[in-house]
Amino acid sequence: MARFELNGKVALVTGAARGIGFATARALIARGAAVAIADLDAAASERAAAELHDTRAIGIAADVTDRAAMQRAVAIVVERFGGLDVVVANAGIAPRVATFRAMSPESFERVLDVNLWGVCRTVDAALPEIVRRQGHVVVISSVYAFTNGVGATPYAMSKAAVEQFGRALRVELVGHGASASVAYFGFIETEMVHQAIDADPLAVELLDVLPAPLRKRLPAAAAGEAIVRGIERRRPRIFAPRRWTVISLLRGVLNPLSDAQLEREARAQELVRRIDARAGEDQSTTA
Repeated sequence: MARFELNGKVALVTGAARGIGFATARALIARGAAVAIADLDAAASERAAAELHDTRAIGIAADVTDRAAMQRAVAIVVERFGGLDVVVANAGIAPRVATFRAMSPESFERVLDVNLWGVCRTVDAALPEIVRRQGHVVVISSVYAFTNGVGATPYAMSKAAVEQFGRALRVELVGHGASASVAYFGFIETEMVHQAIDADPLAVELLDVLPAPLRKRLPAAAAGEAIVRGIERRRPRIFAPRRWTVISLLRGVLNPLSDAQLEREARAQELVRRIDARAGEDQSTTA
């Protein structure tokens, strides 16, 4: 497809008061787009918008788990800027590391509600405008879509489902002149990663099972730039760091090998035993 020129376009980014969402909004503003920053916290959304631009950025309070709220958010964007060309369904949360047996049902379901159904609700609300203006959709998956999600089952499930959603959506939008990307991120320096991993010694140990090159982190700005470059080129897939591209391509070979290793490696099984003992502990999620 032809290059998608962002100057003069209108975008809605969820979970954009900070982290990857904010970095994406900043990169869109730099290309000349107008951006609506949607986040649960109205004050944080408005502060983020004010930091980016005085006329081409607005903050909106919106909960992706509320379909009506997302419909209102889109209506606000269309009223303010005259339409909507790009939606980036970025809002997401992570659970505290625990096995499926140890995790509370409430935390498990909350992660799926935000990370999967929140993406679907966001896209559903925006899609009439995206189709009308032959725009572009970005859904945020993760490398957890194709790596073993031990200790973070609902997160991995949600990201794998989002991958399938984005792949199908891209094919479905071709006839309308619109397009979609699936973004896969490794470990990005965000508050969610700091809370879900860095503040949890067991999560740190579990992450250490991965080879060192795959644990490399990128700043949120790099992720935001990757998303916007992907939009400009209407790419089907966006990877950051890029080294995960190869892992994705080889998943059919590597996944059975890595699963078998986790089953038989004593250190990995000891970690699983320890996170399995977390039943009854605080199971709050982190955004």
